Amino acid sequence: MSRSGRGGLLRSARGGLLWRHRDFRLLWCGETAGKFGASVTGVAMPLVAVSTLHADTFEVGMLSASAWLPWLIIGLPAGVWVDRLPRRPVMLAAAAVSLVLYAGVPAAAWAGLLSVRLLLAVALLTGTAAVFFQTAYTAYLPGVLEPADQAEGNAKLHGSASAAQIAGLGSGGLIAQLAGAVNGMLINAATFLLALLCLSGIRHREPRRPRSARPAGTLTAEVGQGLRLVAGDVWLRTLTLFGATSNLALMGYQSILLVFLVRDVGLAPGAVGGLIAAAGAGGVVGAFAARRTAGRVGTARAMLLFELGLPVFALLIPLTTGGTGTVLFLAGGFCVSAGVVGGNVIKAGFQQRYCPPELLGRLTASAAFLNFGTIPLGALLGGVLGEVLGVRPAMWIMTAGVPLAGLILCFSPIRRCRDLPTTPLRTEPEAAVPRPAAP
Repeated sequence: MSRSGRGGLLRSARGGLLWRHRDFRLLWCGETAGKFGASVTGVAMPLVAVSTLHADTFEVGMLSASAWLPWLIIGLPAGVWVDRLPRRPVMLAAAAVSLVLYAGVPAAAWAGLLSVRLLLAVALLTGTAAVFFQTAYTAYLPGVLEPADQAEGNAKLHGSASAAQIAGLGSGGLIAQLAGAVNGMLINAATFLLALLCLSGIRHREPRRPRSARPAGTLTAEVGQGLRLVAGDVWLRTLTLFGATSNLALMGYQSILLVFLVRDVGLAPGAVGGLIAAAGAGGVVGAFAARRTAGRVGTARAMLLFELGLPVFALLIPLTTGGTGTVLFLAGGFCVSAGVVGGNVIKAGFQQRYCPPELLGRLTASAAFLNFGTIPLGALLGGVLGEVLGVRPAMWIMTAGVPLAGLILCFSPIRRCRDLPTTPLRTEPEAAVPRPAAP
């Protein structure tokens, strides 16, 4: 019996991934801890800027932009480096760097050295570490799991990440209120310590590739190969263009969301964290509904539902007022979170099946360069619009872009299909340039 066949019998007999797969359990625990800490920081760091350093709207937008700017600067070569190196050590190094940097923020505050410039530097450097961690993690997961387990693994990772983000957002506001926003950064440092311990305990080691299978081209050539992989395939191209446009709009309103809720709506920091956390619960629902919905209506149709149908409710967010008016934010934020996370689960499973493993790092980095590269632009745009037009008008403009981005999917082969392709992408023998998939 084949390895996959024996694995299938064991899967049936021994239950879910978290119970029977030690390495996945450790990877899941480390990733979930990191997401929790990052969510605490996502609330704590802007609150430090707003309440402690009295930053203006543009500076808060710059803070969000700095965390994502590294995807534009080093996103493409990072994918090549990750494909050349063992992925687990890259993840360990990135987690260690983040631990030191986040612990340095309260240390700087205690020494009287904290400033907006220092926060921007920390956001930029931890964002750089995140580029390497996310690229390596995405390429590492298919090696840990059997192909038949990858859909379940993606759903569990995205679902637990959403749950951790919810808990982190709620805790971030509460910690900021009780212990101070600066001390909230210590929580993130502790979660990266936990992530380091979990990753260190993983036993899986990637097989050493024969010399003939290692990349032989220059860095520029391999970067170009990854870009051609995305640009030359209709499915990858469509999803990447959609992701870039969607992230521009999402970060455009999220970068000024804390300013909107604190200064325009009039909520306390603790209430802000709780409200954002409650809206983020949609991400957990979306993660665990994605597989069932895709199985019932097809992966392509489910993608349209999650990425176009649900995000329409983003238009409720700018209507938010104090008191009972916060229900509008809850409804809009819940639907947006469910749509984004559900769509990401479907997209991750598709890419892992469709892309050859030896090119997955370059694909991840090339797509992320375009997807995440618009995030700092969106953050800057939200900050500028908030300064020039006012925060609420800026929220209207940016939230309207969320459902409009979904129209890209409607004008693509995805609209005419029940399912995304399930067969692996074929590459040219020499240049490994993908042949365009049939619509």
